Amino acid sequence: MTAFTLSIKTAAELHAEDQARRAAAVTVERDRRINAGFTFDGIRYQTRPADRENVAGAASAALEAIMGGAQVGDLRWHGGVTDFAWIAEDNSLQPMDAQTLRAFARAMMAHKQALIFAARDLKDRAEIPADITSDAYWP
Repeated sequence: MTAFTLSIKTAAELHAEDQARRAAAVTVERDRRINAGFTFDGIRYQTRPADRENVAGAASAALEAIMGGAQVGDLRWHGGVTDFAWIAEDNSLQPMDAQTLRAFARAMMAHKQALIFAARDLKDRAEIPADITSDAYWP
């Protein structure tokens, strides 16, 4: 004969476990949305981790160019022999002067930050909604 122990969870314990699962789902949804791209000046761009890293590097170079005197409209601010352009999600080339690239980087940062704060808001609720993938909860 084998002995076993029956464990009965309280309603509060079950609720806490459900909320923990929902909080984890919020994190997954936040990360999915952060990596799903964003729109800048009406054009869709990719925002995967490597894309964000590339934008951060280019934004640093753009700031250096601006500090060095790069003017609005100067598409050769990067020191190359061709105009600077960023590749959009549809693979079209989008020319950007240094000032536009900086605005693009700030917009990407704001997009990510808004999603992080929306996730924080969801997780801080007394009752995390079950339908956390609904666009109603996200910017």
